[in-house]
Amino acid sequence: MAVRSGIRDCRKQKTTDEIIPRNKRLRAFYDKKREEGKLYKVAVIACVNKLLHWIYAILKNRTTFQDIA
Repeated sequence: MAVRSGIRDCRKQKTTDEIIPRNKRLRAFYDKKREEGKLYKVAVIACVNKLLHWIYAILKNRTTFQDIA
């Protein structure tokens, strides 16, 4: 659910048509996997693995999360 929420698009304002992803790095990774020809579920599982690696690195290094937007 965390990955599906992260790759989902959201509108910046409801009055504009500008659509931005909730997590740009995760969405870019997802789009890369889909362009490689991976199925939806396979790409989502790859994103889950990537997210787990990010979480492990944060915990291992005892750093705070900094979203690079």
